Amino acid sequence: MTNNRVCCLYRVSTDKQVDFTSNHEADLPMQRKACHKFAESKGWVIVHEEQEEGVSGHKVRAAARDKLQIIKDYARKGKFDILLVFMFDRLGRRDDETPFIVEWFTKQGIEVWSVNEGKFDILLVFMFDRIGRIADETPFVVEWFVRNGIRVWSTQEGEQRFDNHTDKLLNYIRFWQADGESEKTSVRTRTSLRQLVEEGHFKGGNAPYGYDLVRSGRINKRKHELYELHINEQEAAVVRIVFDKYVYEGYGPQHIATYLNNSGYRARSGKCWHPASIRGMVANLTYTGVLRCGEARSEVIPELQIISQKQFDAAQRIRECRSAHAAEEAEHHVPLNTRGQSLLAGNAYCGHCGAKLELTSSRKWRKMADGSLDDTLRIRYTCYGKLRKQTGCTGQTGYTVHILDEIIDKSVRQIFSKMRGIPKEQIITRRYEREVVERKNHLQDLQTQRNKAEKDLLALKTEVLACIKGESVLPRETLAEMITAQEEKLTELENLCEAASEELEKTAELMDKVSRLYDELISYADLYDSANFEAKKMIVNQLIRRVDVYRGYQINISFNFDLTPYIEGE
Repeated sequence: MTNNRVCCLYRVSTDKQVDFTSNHEADLPMQRKACHKFAESKGWVIVHEEQEEGVSGHKVRAAARDKLQIIKDYARKGKFDILLVFMFDRLGRRDDETPFIVEWFTKQGIEVWSVNEGKFDILLVFMFDRIGRIADETPFVVEWFVRNGIRVWSTQEGEQRFDNHTDKLLNYIRFWQADGESEKTSVRTRTSLRQLVEEGHFKGGNAPYGYDLVRSGRINKRKHELYELHINEQEAAVVRIVFDKYVYEGYGPQHIATYLNNSGYRARSGKCWHPASIRGMVANLTYTGVLRCGEARSEVIPELQIISQKQFDAAQRIRECRSAHAAEEAEHHVPLNTRGQSLLAGNAYCGHCGAKLELTSSRKWRKMADGSLDDTLRIRYTCYGKLRKQTGCTGQTGYTVHILDEIIDKSVRQIFSKMRGIPKEQIITRRYEREVVERKNHLQDLQTQRNKAEKDLLALKTEVLACIKGESVLPRETLAEMITAQEEKLTELENLCEAASEELEKTAELMDKVSRLYDELISYADLYDSANFEAKKMIVNQLIRRVDVYRGYQINISFNFDLTPYIEGE
């Protein structure tokens, strides 16, 4: 053979399969040595080599494989005559793509050889399902090989031919069955992992931050020892800091990451913390001592609990309130930013024009009566509607921050003080009775609307007879549309009535809801007096939905909760 210039391609799917030379360069010695030996036996000359480290031949498409594209470019330029691989699956494992890679090189005049399988004239597999198990795809891959002159053999099932229609049918049935087996295997694997988690065992993988993997003494079917999670106290302390900052001080992921990095804490890799890691940590149920796999959950495992369920739930509520959806719905009940010197964050409004009050600051030199100069920084809540003359606002242009904050602080303290002075049972009973009355009134209102809708529908149907007689002022099409719309409205009201009736009957759940709300508010009350400024800001924004400010610092506060039963006199 005169055309004996060889290009070699080596590939492994994971980084764990890569060796390193004395110069710390990645190497695949087993494939390299085998290809060199094979080329030498054929009298070929290796002119170029490329290797792919940690590139999956199944998951990564050919267009995204840089090394393969380099080889294809060399082939176009005629720089080699033979493409040599250790095994043909080094070219790839995609049933819908790899055969066409081989065809492409052949069309370029390049012979494709494998050390173990020789020249690509016959495709030999252990069983046909090694080619693939996708029922609507793999049969046609096999047929493509045969049509392109490649004989397809299985060591167990013989040669696959396409001499008649029956051969095509059997070919399809074979891979349809294999596809079903793959699905069954997937179901068995998922079920096994769910059962493992429900029994309180770790399903495998890397340990979440805050835990170590320890040998369990249990052996699986493959004779491998299994691992369980164990709390790493040093990392667990960082997890608790993250949740405390997130829940009690209102820090966001970026703020927490910056705090940890500035405080000298580092991630497990030794690198600085990234906000994405903090977001994942805050959402990880494992820290409550509950293992998870899909929808499956274990019982609470006290030995794995780093964060209380109550604190974790509070973190999830904050996540939801800060979500993009909550932003669109204007339903933020927590401040998006606890930094700054104001107690209110995005929930202060001008009572005269309704514009949001923005925080502004200015520094003016003023000469005092004693002759000294005052350069105090003035921070104010400013009405931009008034300042920019965008509205006909009749209120003040701005309100000094510390004056308004003192009023809010005093109001919050008064509310908490009154709550502490009333027995829990009395508040819960009063709140429960009020809730029941509200639910009854809501149901009665819906029933009234439903009854009216029924009468309106009956009136429209009565009009049908007049329409048939030609005595109606409404056209037939219009009347039909009105009846349809009224029927839909009636159906909707009936569903609402049914739902409201069910809510009214859930007395036990209602009592539990009222009790949990009381406990949440009392926890705020207990924390408020000793909290730092960031924590107070979080509590105020959890409690207060909106503050409308009028001239002379008159305010109207709208709460996120109905606090009337909690702050009424004894």
